[in-house]
Amino acid sequence: MKLEIVTIGTELLLGHTLDTNAAELGRALAAVGAEITRRATVPDRPEAIRSAVAEALERTGFVLTTGGLGPTGDDLTKTVVAQLLERRLVLDPHLLAGIEARFQRLGRPMPELNRSQAEVPEGATILPNPRGTAPGLWVEDARGRVAVLLPGVPREMRGLLADEVLPRLERRLQGGTRRVVRSRTLRTTGIAESALAERIGPIEGEIAPLTLAYLPSPDGVDLRVTAWRLEETEAAARLAEAGDRLRAPAGEHWYGDDGADLAAVVLDALRRGRHRLGIAESCTGGMVAERITAIPGASDTFIGAVVAYADVIKTAALKVPLAVLEAHGAVSEETVRAMAEGAQRLFAVDAGLAVTGIAGPGGGTPEKPVGTVWLAARVHTTTRAVKRVFPGDRDEIRRRGAQAALDLMRRVLAEA
Repeated sequence: MKLEIVTIGTELLLGHTLDTNAAELGRALAAVGAEITRRATVPDRPEAIRSAVAEALERTGFVLTTGGLGPTGDDLTKTVVAQLLERRLVLDPHLLAGIEARFQRLGRPMPELNRSQAEVPEGATILPNPRGTAPGLWVEDARGRVAVLLPGVPREMRGLLADEVLPRLERRLQGGTRRVVRSRTLRTTGIAESALAERIGPIEGEIAPLTLAYLPSPDGVDLRVTAWRLEETEAAARLAEAGDRLRAPAGEHWYGDDGADLAAVVLDALRRGRHRLGIAESCTGGMVAERITAIPGASDTFIGAVVAYADVIKTAALKVPLAVLEAHGAVSEETVRAMAEGAQRLFAVDAGLAVTGIAGPGGGTPEKPVGTVWLAARVHTTTRAVKRVFPGDRDEIRRRGAQAALDLMRRVLAEA
């Protein structure tokens, strides 16, 4: 099956909203064996929507859209597609009752504008949306061409895709050899893209016909291996084999696959060692603690953190000696070691993690340029401190610093 995606919204073109729907759709549709031949983004203008949907239907006979199903004047997708496919919009009483009931549960009357969301193209299949007021729609014309309309709210789109659209697509694809596009991602950190490529380059040809992509970000470099149009079991086997081949040269920089979160990896390592963690942060301003507490169940291991931004807090809360600060400065190995020990002592834990640095854009010196970050991880009485000089703007430096702090703790725990 070949199909096209059209994401609709002026805010997407202006860059005010990141088009995550297109990425979600690309992964999910490829996984069930559908081939996406083209993707377009158009503004909330009737002529643009009509042109994109009409051209997609002519090319492939199947188009999936997101956005433009709300109750306001700029939500035009349903009306335009109904006109294109020569269908009247008719009020569905059952759908209207469901929308009214949803507002009643929220304790307020339904605005009259929302009544339009109960109007659907005549003959369309309604895809129920328990997460919002805009239903999805599956519209098929006399020529067998299909337009699937989904809401633009990512959470609602994902739910309808999983509950309603993918099962229908899989039924359509039954009966032949199912060929899929599948990917596996190996996550690495603490190594530059070029250095990682030098390690992996000699074996890249050995994983053919799979392809390999390097995806750098402030958190590290992901290695994405993709199997194209292979039978499902063969794709799974080849991806597993390629993953095994790539992990060896990635070495200590590899920390997990696919959606692995480094904070979760660190928490698991702390649990295995029966450690409890306390954190002291300066330039990252709580980003390390935020990463940790974003993981469900962190409270069994993570005790607390202090943002010691000013030197007076470093001395008062963490007991960093004033003499150390005066002699070496807040951004130094001596200070970050004292901060890690201070966090360990303050929270009465056996594992302490600390970070201090210069995130910019000002404050740098020739000896300590912007991007200089000192990190320390302490487990029991053993402390390891490292210096990094990160590129990027203030946000990137802070994000890289938080990731590097977690990675340092991971490595210290592994060595222990």
